[in-house]
Amino acid sequence: MSAKTVAGICIETPDEAKITKLGIKSWPIWTKEPSTFDWHYDEEEICLFLEGDVVIQTGQGQAKVKAGDLVTFPKGLSCQWQVKKAVRKHYRFGA
Repeated sequence: MSAKTVAGICIETPDEAKITKLGIKSWPIWTKEPSTFDWHYDEEEICLFLEGDVVIQTGQGQAKVKAGDLVTFPKGLSCQWQVKKAVRKHYRFGA
């Protein structure tokens, strides 16, 4: 399991132990149909993508996110989401 930072976003592929340790399966689920929208993070968000294919454009470049990715969006990030395939993800805001 290795984390990489792309366009200011941390992306990793977690193992089951990390998912359990963070309690991800108890987090709320958010869904979104294919669309394009702008977003600003007022606080850090950590999320595990269960389904979907997304391109996220930030001032630092472009990141591609897919099912199985554990993604950390830093507080203060402004970006544009391009949801190519419908998203379903567990998420948690704040530390």
